[in-house]
Amino acid sequence: MTISQRKNEHIQINLQKEVNSGKTTGLEKIHFVHQSLPEINLDDIDTKMMFLGKELSIPLIISSMTGGTDSAGKINEVLAKTATKFGIAMGLGSIRIALDNADQASSFQVRKYAPDILLFSNLGAIQLNYGYSVEHCKRAIDLVQADGLILHLNSLQEALQPEGNTNFKGLIKKIEAVCRGLPQPVIVKEIGWGISALAARQLIEAGVAVIDIAGAGGTSWSEVEKFRSGDSILFETAAVFKDWGNPLVKSMQDIRKIDQSIPIIASGGIRNGLEIAKCIALGANLCGIASRFLKAATNSLEDSFLLTETIKKQLEITMFAAGVKSIKELRKLALSEE
Repeated sequence: MTISQRKNEHIQINLQKEVNSGKTTGLEKIHFVHQSLPEINLDDIDTKMMFLGKELSIPLIISSMTGGTDSAGKINEVLAKTATKFGIAMGLGSIRIALDNADQASSFQVRKYAPDILLFSNLGAIQLNYGYSVEHCKRAIDLVQADGLILHLNSLQEALQPEGNTNFKGLIKKIEAVCRGLPQPVIVKEIGWGISALAARQLIEAGVAVIDIAGAGGTSWSEVEKFRSGDSILFETAAVFKDWGNPLVKSMQDIRKIDQSIPIIASGGIRNGLEIAKCIALGANLCGIASRFLKAATNSLEDSFLLTETIKKQLEITMFAAGVKSIKELRKLALSEE
């Protein structure tokens, strides 16, 4: 199976199958204290913030999803236009296919639709153990005129793929070399099973600029690979990992215990503006949403716009009802936990 075929299968399975994790994010146990007298004007709520030197209208990134096929190119165009209209960040799907085949690059090249957004290229970190170098990472950034590079970690997914790359030995040293060799920031991102405290410590020591948790609670890629599998052994093996992973809240709390300053992107099951507000109050710098944007962008540009506008409204009203008027104040707000 070609990489393009695999990417198309991933899109279709995410759109057509139930692939949620058996775990929850943990956000359902976190609550704001309602303020009956917020003493602020809703019109004065300001959701703007800075991330890696760029101002965003809300602390949101459209998380990395796809690229490398015609349908993926259309999705990325919609997402880029959405990010431009609303002043939010965007991550691209794995660009490996374009590095191996220049004809596939156009589906990732969204700068013409989004000249000013905070944009990240994306590559599987495991490829560093299979012949990719710092130069490949530089090309991954240059090819799409990105502001930085996401290296994603997907060890369980690779183990469940017939074509998976599973030699993760010594990978942290390769990640460190990339961090040292690139002038742009390097983000390391899980794909849905969370970053542990141990892994976070290793990544921080390696010089990673940002950690994207991508905790359990959203899309389960073991479930996606289960539906891809034509092999009964792999199907049944993937099925047992539905409940696998470190939930979003637990991962974020564990990382903050060891480091208060490393920028964190909270992702993995976030669905609305209220949950974004909770993550910011818990210590995240930015929040990522993928699945809801994939479905909206597949439908239409208007649906993608509507989703983003709704998320922004939800965030504004959450802040109003909690009695804070800025993201800076939201970061200091105490939460209650069941």
